[in-house]
Amino acid sequence: MVGALIALIFRHPPLAFAFVAVMAVVAGATSGGRIRRIPGARRAALVAIALPALGVTGVLLLVGAFEVTPRAAIPTAGILIGGAMAAATLTGRRLVEALDERADEVEARLALGDDVPTALAPLVRVAVTTGVVPVIDQTRSVGLVTLPGTFVGLLLGGASPATAARIQLTVLLALLLVELLAGLLIALAIRRAVTAPGERVVVPPADGRSATDPGRG
Repeated sequence: MVGALIALIFRHPPLAFAFVAVMAVVAGATSGGRIRRIPGARRAALVAIALPALGVTGVLLLVGAFEVTPRAAIPTAGILIGGAMAAATLTGRRLVEALDERADEVEARLALGDDVPTALAPLVRVAVTTGVVPVIDQTRSVGLVTLPGTFVGLLLGGASPATAARIQLTVLLALLLVELLAGLLIALAIRRAVTAPGERVVVPPADGRSATDPGRG
């Protein structure tokens, strides 16, 4: 079904914009659903995913890294949106878990006079790092452990190894940037969502649990 839809888009290029928009919305809903305890999680995830992924896709097309055609733009956007979704999900889940697990540490920092951004900085750092570990490992091991799909697809399509390697490197570097930005954006959105007046941190409760308020003291 997806193949038939993409074939239709190739015949009617303006449909590419709608297709990419749908990809971004679905990615935001999927990632936001993993951290739905946080108010506005799906909206925050959509922004964290779409902004870097579509922005970097646009830059790659503008500088001529890829042709400005649906055949090039849709796969590029899809790869970057998928990577951003993974990073946002991993970062968001890890940060929400850390807010529960390290509530006492956050409370102590707030009690000692730290503001919320400073008190949550160690948690945010660990969460963002966790979110980009897969793409860092993939980049470090590319060609040694696995051959990435873009590289293999280009080779099977008749491209030279040098051309395939150049395009794959461009995609990997773009993924690193996009996933880092997505992780940072979702972490900042979560930090803003749990910040309450009076320099308090209030985490909405999970099912069957009481609210976590490290700033209650």
